[in-house]
Amino acid sequence: LAGKKMVALDCEMVGTGPKGHTSSLARCSIVSYSGDILYDEYIRPPCKIVDYRTKWSGIKKEHMINATPFKVARREILKILLGKIVVGHAIHNDFKALHYFHPKPLTRDTSRIPILNSRAGFPENESISLKRLTKQLLQQDIQDCRAA
Repeated sequence: LAGKKMVALDCEMVGTGPKGHTSSLARCSIVSYSGDILYDEYIRPPCKIVDYRTKWSGIKKEHMINATPFKVARREILKILLGKIVVGHAIHNDFKALHYFHPKPLTRDTSRIPILNSRAGFPENESISLKRLTKQLLQQDIQDCRAA
């Protein structure tokens, strides 16, 4: 039963606004507890993209050609998240880009789980990057530009 009520969320942002300092949603991926892809779309922000942040986001100009408009994507995404436990890393950034507040009791932020940090050998109260946690706990390299 818990599996039906839990999803993992990850969003990629691009820079909009003055000097590209505003983070705007450009891709959203949601998977089920069992790993099935529930949503994975490129999303066109309502504002002009100033910085694609490709090194971190993987987003390129060509991804925006057939991208889903933000308002449409947001409606589809929120429909999936409604009533679910949502897991993500530093997930407040993803919710902010979605212009959304998810109920705290239904949110699991892997950047704020002390036992994950301690098992990985990091101080419990620090926010450790997903890249470093994954390397320590799973012996996996992620977010490696050379692997792309």
